[in-house]
Amino acid sequence: MIVRTIDEITGTDADIVTENWRSRRIVLARDKVGFSVHETILEPGTINDFWYANHIEAVFIVEGEGEITDLATGDVHALAPGSLYLLNDHDRHQLRPRTRMKTVCVFNPPVTGREVHDENGVYPLVVEEEEEGAA
Repeated sequence: MIVRTIDEITGTDADIVTENWRSRRIVLARDKVGFSVHETILEPGTINDFWYANHIEAVFIVEGEGEITDLATGDVHALAPGSLYLLNDHDRHQLRPRTRMKTVCVFNPPVTGREVHDENGVYPLVVEEEEEGAA
């Protein structure tokens, strides 16, 4: 069993802070459970272009309001507490928080925590090295 708190993650290498958002990675690939879980907070008034070409992501909005645009179709969806969006087709998307938005994100395959968005908003596919002697 794994039990963690946000306080334990804050200020560690699993706490990623950018100008537009902060992501605290609660479960990572090294936990070997097949997915990763992050608490991500997006700042109001920001424009965030993402494309997870190598991952499927589900995002549940816990607090705040904004909108997501499907960049392939132009469809815009309102987001508020209780909303979930699933990027089940590696969808290019744009997030525009109107207020501070707190989300819980799940990635498959799991992220390692070392990924950095490239110029297209993509995380590369990074895998954990097997421990020496592991079968």
